[in-house]
Order: sequence, then structure tokens, then C-alpha cells
Amino acid sequence: MTNFISVQLKKAAEVDLAKPLCKFIQQSYPGGDAQAEHCRAAEELSKLRKSALGRPLDKHESALETLLRYYDQLCSIEPKFPFSENQVCVTFTWKDAFDKGSLFGGSAKLALASLGYEKTCVLFNCGALASQIAAEQNLDNDEGLKTAAKHYQFASGAFQHIKDTVLSALNREPTVDISPDTAGTLSLIMLAQAQEVFFLKATRDKMKDGIIAKLANQAADYYGDAYKQCQYKDTLPKEVFPVLAAKHCIMQANAEYHQSILAKQQKKFGEEIGRLQHAADLVKTVASRYDEYINVKDLVDKINRALTAAKKDNDFIYHDRVPDLKDLESIGKASLVKSTPVVVPLSQKFTDLFEKMVPLQVQQSVSVYNQRKADLVNRLIAQMREATNLANGVLASLNLPAAIEDVSGDTVPQSILTKSKSVIEQGGIQTVDQLIKDLPELLQRNKEILDESLRLLDEEEATDNDLRTKFKERWQRTPSNELYKPLRAEGANYHNILNKAVQADGQVRERYQSHRDTIALLCKPESELNAAIPSANPAKTLQGSEVVTVLRTLLTSLDEVKKEREQLENDLKSVNFDMTSKFLTALAQDGAINEEAISVTELDRIYGSYTQKVQESLKKQEELLKNIQNAHQDFSKMKQSNNESNLREEVLKNLAVANDNFVELVANLKEGTKFYNELTEILLKFQNKCSDIVFARKTERDELLKDLQQSIAREPSAPSIPLPTYQTTSAGGSKPAASSAPTPAPRTMVGTKPQPPARPPPPVISAASSSSSTSAPSGTAPAAAPAAAPAPGASAPAASTAPSQAQGPPYPTYPAYPGYCQMPMPMGYNPYLYGQYNLPYAPSPVYQNPGQAPYPTPQQPGYLFPQQPYYPQQ
Repeated sequence: MTNFISVQLKKAAEVDLAKPLCKFIQQSYPGGDAQAEHCRAAEELSKLRKSALGRPLDKHESALETLLRYYDQLCSIEPKFPFSENQVCVTFTWKDAFDKGSLFGGSAKLALASLGYEKTCVLFNCGALASQIAAEQNLDNDEGLKTAAKHYQFASGAFQHIKDTVLSALNREPTVDISPDTAGTLSLIMLAQAQEVFFLKATRDKMKDGIIAKLANQAADYYGDAYKQCQYKDTLPKEVFPVLAAKHCIMQANAEYHQSILAKQQKKFGEEIGRLQHAADLVKTVASRYDEYINVKDLVDKINRALTAAKKDNDFIYHDRVPDLKDLESIGKASLVKSTPVVVPLSQKFTDLFEKMVPLQVQQSVSVYNQRKADLVNRLIAQMREATNLANGVLASLNLPAAIEDVSGDTVPQSILTKSKSVIEQGGIQTVDQLIKDLPELLQRNKEILDESLRLLDEEEATDNDLRTKFKERWQRTPSNELYKPLRAEGANYHNILNKAVQADGQVRERYQSHRDTIALLCKPESELNAAIPSANPAKTLQGSEVVTVLRTLLTSLDEVKKEREQLENDLKSVNFDMTSKFLTALAQDGAINEEAISVTELDRIYGSYTQKVQESLKKQEELLKNIQNAHQDFSKMKQSNNESNLREEVLKNLAVANDNFVELVANLKEGTKFYNELTEILLKFQNKCSDIVFARKTERDELLKDLQQSIAREPSAPSIPLPTYQTTSAGGSKPAASSAPTPAPRTMVGTKPQPPARPPPPVISAASSSSSTSAPSGTAPAAAPAAAPAPGASAPAASTAPSQAQGPPYPTYPAYPGYCQMPMPMGYNPYLYGQYNLPYAPSPVYQNPGQAPYPTPQQPGYLFPQQPYYPQQ
């Protein structure tokens, strides 16, 4: 009697997970042991997928454990890898579990670059395999009953989880087997079967009949609900529908049977008979309609024996009135099952292969934090550099410290010599020339990489647009122009960065050209430098003055401020704090990361003291410059002024400015070179990303084109041919009435099957007819047979138009096909003789229907009776 429904496994196409995951790891994580460990984990994951999906699975706990471990790993890597069409692009292809394919091969399948789709399909297989394992259990012992109930409830939970999450996981229409409707029906079927197992356990343990009746009634309710859900669907296998209907009746019959025992115990003998009669009607329905699927002979015998005994006792002893079925009290329900919720990890042996890899949300938060940190550090360093440049500019405009060092008036001041030596040691004008010469080459290299990346996208998008125009609504995949929007936005950002870099390069060249001659002069030997500086009268009288002393003290203090800034800048660059642990803690505690709040708090804690030091340095420099300018005014008043002195001072100022410009130009050019080299690495990653997605799209395109070609090949070349009238109307000539919706019990279908027309009796063979048809071959039928009686309500056809013998199907007439021309029948014509006039049947004016398809089975020569039209069983 126990016939349980199990679900088929979905089939997956082979996918190499290791390659795309390793590529992402190599691009996203620095080299070393961590990167190598993550790559090994990716290879292990790929092997696990092959074990779980790449081979037939036994109906055993170990096979289910492998599936569960793979599902757990998918859940583990989901927050750590950005699986999507434009990032880590892995296309998963799965076939519909219930699709049997077509005559030409192939089956309904769906390919998506979505990890959520892979998770859904793997979970479906977990539920399906659990249902198969449960169906294999021996229900004659407690261990088998316990295992079956556990797996059915797990399968119910798996299918329920799919129902609740599949649409959000896929963001598109799924295949029928994992659609919410189908998954919900499967979940309810598994729950009903788990409840039935508990009913069997209660029966086996001989629990109270009232409890058993409630368990059976609840199982009948579950089966009835499942039956209603799939009643009008043809997505599930054909045997599911009758099994559900039969199980509903059987469980209800069991409930009535055990409730009748309780009624007997309570001396309600009429109720006992009424319930047994209802149970007998239910199992009789099952035996008559679903005996092909479920054998209920034992249950029928048990109920009938009890009914016979109850009637006998009541007739002879109790004479209790048997109530109507509608007057019987309803049997209560007791549910002992529930869908097992899907809580990761599902496997007890699960170990996270990527345990040391932080989730993607944490990676993104760390990335944003690093950007905030870089902005803060760069802003502080920029403030200090601007202040230093301002100080150098002020000193250069005042010709300090050269003015107070120019003792003789005809030698090079020591500060200028120091600056000249520093410029020469750094390569002088040749270094600047080489750096400027290298910039266009670096820029061109980056432009070529970016242009090639965008060209790949353009070519693939053009191909996609052409195919979409050609196939229109058949071309069902994400349009390339929508998919590439993030990549094109990223490419546009790189274009803007390059344009700004070009502008910056132009400003550096312009500045270099305006100061090149002075920088070149600063690079000359001391003798040539001294000769290039005009002489002036000595100013020895000023060297011991208080004003000069004050200026020297102020300049020394300003130099100290500059040195402190250099050290402060190095300290700012060297500060390093790993925020990963902070974000991981926040994610574990709150389930989400408030990156801005956490980052701002930590940056203030780490860099608060440095920010304060920078502001103090700026304020100190402002006071020093103010004092230096005031002291220089006093120095200028005391200094003897003449034209030679002014000219010498102007040259010394220019040399000091040239040194500052050289230092700044070299720094800018080196930063530009570093920028272009780093941008090259970024653009190469961008190019790889574009190349990967274009390759994935090409693979997807080829697969879709192949499927389209197969579907086009399977399409009929001619329009569908309508059925003839006698196949679409009932015997009375009218269309059959649509049957009402079937209900599970006591009968599962309402309405009657259409009956074929009455078969005409065999022709009467007479001696006269035999002698008059000697020309016919032996074994053929006589020339005439009595016509079948007309159907009730149908008018009799005229004798002049309808021949008396039974008619075969009309001869087909298609456009451009020569139709049969009616001609008078010759004497002695035998309508059953095959080959006469090269026609298998005489044409019938009654059933002529141009455009009808040929009859599937032609009349065989020598067959005594005409074949009846084929009526498919409903």
C-alpha cells in the first residue's frame, strides 16, 4: 500500500571553478602564502563540485553529505567573491529535472552567471536525493521509519526554501522545476509523506485508535492540499497526480477505519457502520481508479471484514441507526511534522575552505576606509607642502639667506653653492629632460591599453545587437549595453584621469620651460656660476649688526620647522592600521557594517594627533614669516643700495627660485611616472576583466545560438492541421461539455469519457453476392453491409449521398495536390477491396473535410471489417 513519491535530480553542466576564482584571488590579494592558500582552496572547491554534481549519486547518506558540503561551501563563498556577469563571471547550466526532452533531443535548461542559481539547483538536488533515500527505507522497523521521516521533512524544508528565495536569487524566470509553484507543491508532498510515516509508526506501535485516526486525517489533508496544487499542472511526472489522489483517499479511509474502532469502543455502533461504509467507498474508488499505481487489496479486505461484522452485530443485536455521512462528527487532526528549515551549515562535517578570506562586504569596507585614509593623509601632506613652498617663495623673493651671506659681494653665497651641489647630485637638467621625455611614452601605453579594452566591449556589443535584431524576442539574455554599463563607467573614469594627467603634464612642461635656463645655470661649476653672478660692493658693515643676527635666528627656526614637516610627512605615510578585524566584529555583531561611522571614529583616533601637529606647524610658520619680513625691512634700510647690488640680488633670487622649482619639478615628474606605471597595472586588470567578460559572453552566445538552431529545426514547417469533425464532437454531434474540476475524494474525476460510435455489424455473406463478385480476390468482404443505426438526436443522412457501408477516413486534399474526383461506382465494385482504382477507401461525401491529415493506420488488404476511427482515451 505504501507507494512514496521521490524527486528526480537535476543535471548540471561541467564548470571549472578554480580558474576564475584563482584569477580573482591573484588580482585582489597580494602574493605570498595567503594567495597560494586561497588558490588551493579554489581548486578543492572545484573538485568538490565534480564529486557532488559530476557523477551519478547513490541513494545513500554519504552522497547526500557530499551535496550538503558543496552547498555549504557555496554559501560560504557567496559573501567573499563578487559572482556576476561583469566581475567573477561563471556561467552555471542546469537542466529541468522533469523535462524529458523532445524527439530531436535536448531538454529545457537555463544558463546563468549567478551563484544564487547554482545554490538553488544544488539545494533542489539535496531535497531530491533526500526524498530518494527516504523512499528506499525499510518501513518495517523503527530505524527505517525514523530515517524516512527525517529525510522527508528535510526535503520539504529544502523545497520550501527554494520557493521563498528562487525569484530573488535569480532575478529572472526560472525553469519549471524550481519555480515557486512547483517547489511549493513538492514541499507539501514531502510533508504529507513524512506525516504518513508517523501514521505508520503509530500503527506499528499500536497507539490509541483516536490518535492514529487524527494522524491519518492530517496526512489526508496534506495529500489533498498537494493534490489541489498540482491538479491543473502538467509539470510533474504523470504518476504523481493519481498517487496523490489515491493517498488522499487511503489516508482518509484509514482515519475513518480507526475512528470506527473508537466508536465501537464507545458503543456507537451506528457511527461505526457509517464510518466503515465511508472508508469502504473510499478504498473502492482507489481500487477502481488507481490500482495501477497503488495496491489496496489488504486495506479493502480489512475494512470489508470489519464492515460485515459490524453490520451483522447491529442487525442481530444492537439495531442502532446508521447516521448519514454528513451527520458524522469530523475527525480531529494531529500534525507531528514540519519542514526542516535550511540553516547553514547543513553538513555536520563542514569546514570552510576560505575561512581566512574576509567577506566581500568587509573587503569593500576596508577599501573605502583606505580611500578615506589616503584622502586624509594626502590632505595633511598637501597642506605642509604648500606651506613649505610658500615659505621658500617668500625667502626667495627676499633673497634670503643669500643676502646675509653675501659678505664680499663677488663670491657665490654658501646657500647658493649648497643648492647647486644638491641639483647636480640629483642629475641636474638631464634628469628633468629624461623624465619629461618618458611621460608621453607612458601616457601612450596607457591609452592603448584602455582603447583596446573598450574596443573588445564595442565589438561584442555590436555582435549582440546584430543577433538581437535578427532573432528579436528569441534572443533572451541580458543586453550587452546594459551589462557593460559599470565597465564603461569605469573606462570613462580612466579617460578622465588620463585627461587630467595630460593637463598636469602640460603645466609641468610650461613651468620647466620658464625656469630651464636658470636651472641650467645652477648646474654649472662654481667658477662659471660665480662669473654669471654680477659683483657688488661689499656689505661687511652689516654682518655684525643685530638685524642680521635676528634674521639668521629666524631662518634657522624656519629650517627647523621644514625638517619637522619632513619627519611628520614620513610618520603620516608610515602609519598602518588593519581595519579588517574591526569590520569583521561589526559584521558578526550587527549583521551589517556602518563603514562611515567606524572609519571616521578610527581615523580621528589614529590621525588626530598628527592633524594637530600639522596645524601647529602651519601656525608657527605663519608667525616666523611675519617676523622674517619685518626684520628684512630693517635690513634693507640699513643696506647700502646701488644698481649693481640690485642686479646681483635679482640673480641670486632667481637662482634660489630655480632650486625650488627643480626640486618641485623632479618630485612632480617622479610622481607622474609612478602614477602612469601604477595606472598601467590597473588598466591591465581592467583589460583582463573586459577580456574575461567578452569571452564568457561569447561562450554564452555560442550556446544560445546552438539552442536556437535546435529549436528552429524542431519547429513544424507547415501550419497545424485541424482535427476532423468526428474527432472533435461527441456521438450526438455536439462538443463534449468541459468536465468540472476534479476533487480528491470520494471520486477524483467528474465527467464521463467520450464513447466511440457503435461498431457496425459484420456484413452478411450471401450466395448471390458471392457469385456476383467472382472477379474479386478471395478473402475479401461482400459488397454491402447494413448501415449502423443513427445516434439519438441525429438526423438520418439521405440515401442518395451516404453509402450504406462503414466509411474510412476521407482522402486528403492539400493545395497543389490533385484531389480525388467523384466518379460513378461500377457494377460489382467492392468498397473493401484494396487496390481498386488505387484508393484504399471510397471517398465519403458525409465525412469529406479538405485539409485533414492522413489516417494514421491505413486499411489492411483482406481485412473483413472497416477500421474504427481512433479515439484517444481520456
